[in-house]
Amino acid sequence: MRVVVIGGGWAGCGAALQAKKSGAEEVILLERTDMLLGTGLVGGIMRNNGRFTATEEMLALGGGELFQIADEVSRHKGIEFPGHKHASLYDVAKIESAVKERLKRAGVDVRLMARVKDVEQDGTRLNKVITESGGTVAGEVFVETTGTAGPQGNCTKYGNGCVMCIYRCPAFGPRISIAAKMGVQEMIGKKIDGTFGAMSGSCKLHKDSLSEEILRQLNTTGVAVIPIPEKLQKGDQSLSQKACQQYALKDFAENIILLDTGHAKLMSAFYPLEDLRQVPGFANARYEDPYAGGIGNSMRYLALSPRDNTLKVEGVTNLFCAGEKAGLLVGHTEAIVTGTLAGYNAVQYGREKDLLELPTQLAVGDAIDHVRQQMQTPEGITKKFTFSGSVYFQRMLELGLYTTDVEEIKKRVATAKLAGIFRAS
Repeated sequence: MRVVVIGGGWAGCGAALQAKKSGAEEVILLERTDMLLGTGLVGGIMRNNGRFTATEEMLALGGGELFQIADEVSRHKGIEFPGHKHASLYDVAKIESAVKERLKRAGVDVRLMARVKDVEQDGTRLNKVITESGGTVAGEVFVETTGTAGPQGNCTKYGNGCVMCIYRCPAFGPRISIAAKMGVQEMIGKKIDGTFGAMSGSCKLHKDSLSEEILRQLNTTGVAVIPIPEKLQKGDQSLSQKACQQYALKDFAENIILLDTGHAKLMSAFYPLEDLRQVPGFANARYEDPYAGGIGNSMRYLALSPRDNTLKVEGVTNLFCAGEKAGLLVGHTEAIVTGTLAGYNAVQYGREKDLLELPTQLAVGDAIDHVRQQMQTPEGITKKFTFSGSVYFQRMLELGLYTTDVEEIKKRVATAKLAGIFRAS
C-alpha cells in the first residue's frame, strides 16, 4: 500500500510518520518548499496550558515521537508568560533537521520542492496528484495537510498584502487545495466582524537588534515582558484579527511580550515598526519573519475541508486531512494530533479495517469532535480553537479534561483501551 501525504508541515510530518509506523509499505511526503514544518520553522511554543495534557495523551497513545523531538531541542522548559503556564520553547534552528532525520529513519520518502498543482481522479476517487514538474504520484490513500494560508492574492484580498513570510509563495508557488480540486465545497473561517480569514499571530525579531538587557533576559529566562509607555499605548491593532486568540489578552496590548525560540518571538500579529522603535530597548528593532511584520502577517483559515471525526474528507473516497485543513485548530500540537490520527486511519482505510475516532473523554478526541460541530454554526466559524487558551481551553477546564498529572492521563488512555494504539505495528 502506498500512502501519499501532500504538505510537509507538522501535520504532514505526523501523518507520514504514523502511516509508516502503522505498516504502510510506502509513504511519500510531498512538500512544495525546500524545508519541512511550514510555520513550525518560526513557531516554537509547546506544552502551554492544555497542550501539556494533549501532548501527554499522545505519548500514552503511542504517537508522541514528534513531541519528544520538540522536547529534545527546547531552549527553555516550564516557563510562564501572561495567560500561559509550563510552556516549552523549541529551537527553530534545530527542529527541522531533527524531524527530517526521524522521517527518513522511519523510511518515509521525503520529496522537497514538489508542489502539487492538480489531480487525476475517477469520480470521487483520487488516483494521482500532479506536481509542478509535470510528474505524477499515484497512491491508494492520500492525506492532505496543505494548510489554509496564501497564496499572495488571498493575503492581499483578506489581509494587508504579501508580507514575505515563511510560506514563501513567490519563490515556491502557491498552495492549492486537493479537496477543492476534487470538487469538495470547502469552508472559510471568519473573524468576529464577519470578514474572512485570520491573521497569523506572531512575528519574529532579529535578537541582535534588541538592547543588551532584553537580549540577556531572553537568553536567560526565555521570556521578556516590556511595558509599553502609556503615551505610546494605542492598543494592539492586530489582536482582533489574530488566529491565535489565546494570546488576544490585555497583557499583550499593554506590553511587548517576547519569547526565545532562537528568534525573539513577538506575540503580536504585526506591530508598526516606527511605533515599536519608540519602546525602550527596541530602537534598532528589525523583523525576521515576516519581513514586513510592521504592516501585517499571513492570512489563514481560507480553505477548511468538511470531514468526519476519523478525519476522512467528505465527498472523496480515499482522502484524509489534518492540520488547519481539518478545521479551526490553531498550533503545532493540534497539527501533530490530527496528522497522527489521519496517518493511522489512512492505513486502516487501505487495509479495509475500521477507522478510529478518538473518544471524547480524551482532550484530543473532544477537540476533534467539538471543532467539527462548531464549524457548522455561524458563531463557531468565527472562533479559533486550541488546547492552549481561549474558548477551547476554557472548555477543557469546564469538562475536567485539563490536567498536568501524567499518571492520571495514562489512566484515562488505558480506560479508553487505547494505550499504545499508535505504536509501530
